[in-house]
Amino acid sequence: MIWYILAAVIITAIALWAYFTAQRLNRLHIRTDSALAALQAALDRRAAVLAVVEPEAMPLAVAAENHALDHGRLEARAVRERQISQAIEALGPHRPVQLVDAEVRVQLAHRFYNEAVADTRALRLRPAVRALRLGGTAPLPEFFEHHSSQPPGGQQGEEHDESVPRDQ
Repeated sequence: MIWYILAAVIITAIALWAYFTAQRLNRLHIRTDSALAALQAALDRRAAVLAVVEPEAMPLAVAAENHALDHGRLEARAVRERQISQAIEALGPHRPVQLVDAEVRVQLAHRFYNEAVADTRALRLRPAVRALRLGGTAPLPEFFEHHSSQPPGGQQGEEHDESVPRDQ
């Protein structure tokens, strides 16, 4: 009799773990989808600002905006975004404030999206989650990589030595 109770407790614990893990995966997928939508909006805004600031870049901006960010089709947009980044870099260090603002928004949206993808993939790729197929039929999200130009005055990717005191 005690073995039946023990088996029921273990099965219930596994079922609860699976249920809550599936719910967490669902929330992570929703977070990834909304981060992808925010990244799409930031990239479209940057392309539109570039088209206004540099009218010669209008065909490049329109081509980029015509490629939607969809799961499984990120590379086509990434290629267009690299071309836009090159066009922005060609403007030199004195860029309009609107373009710098759009660049910063793209960098933030890019970081949020890739963090959401990393969290989702970390949970989806666990052996128990894969064995129980808790991810369902949702595609495994992929990272979005593009080269963004540095905003003027900023040193993107520069690491600061925290042991050296800074002037205030």
